[in-house]
Amino acid sequence: MPETYLRQSPLAHLHLDARAVADAGLAQAGVELSEMSDRGLVNLRGDSTDVAFVAAVKKAIGMVLPTDANTVNSKRGGTDILWLGPDEWLVSSPAGSSSTNAAKLAKELSRQRASVTPVSDGRTVIRLSGPHARDVLAKGCPLDFHPKAFGPGQCGQTLLGRTDMLLHCRKPDAFDIYMARSFAEYAWTWLEDAAREYGLKVITS
Repeated sequence: MPETYLRQSPLAHLHLDARAVADAGLAQAGVELSEMSDRGLVNLRGDSTDVAFVAAVKKAIGMVLPTDANTVNSKRGGTDILWLGPDEWLVSSPAGSSSTNAAKLAKELSRQRASVTPVSDGRTVIRLSGPHARDVLAKGCPLDFHPKAFGPGQCGQTLLGRTDMLLHCRKPDAFDIYMARSFAEYAWTWLEDAAREYGLKVITS
């Protein structure tokens, strides 16, 4: 059964698909926003100094855990592993493969001190991109957004306005914003307001 069964976006009432159609004819805007409703998320915990744990993760999903603070390892196909702490990571992948990743991780780690927890239902992902994406984030986030300070392959747990977020820099001008789904509408409307002066375009993921 697809893991997206019966899951409704917390932004469904904003009719973002219809807005994306309406915005399709707009000239290139300074900021683009989209809800990444196709992401599946798994919280992973374990000992990064344990060779067996690291090897088991690699065997399960074919990726090496990032062990440097606030870094991300990515692979072709759309799976990212975001560092959350010395013993915690978020595995983000296309929804169709997320449940498979969770099952493989659970199997390979069943004999180790580790935990594998699907968290897709509790989180929302918004992608912010465009030449003024950093300007938008700088309005409500205390991170240093100079490209040399926060670039592709980095992530950070920080604030957006008055809510917590996990921020992943995918490209120099593209970011994925992870937050609790109960704050999704707040985050979206905050980003819309902050982006308005640069020209905003809603797109589909």
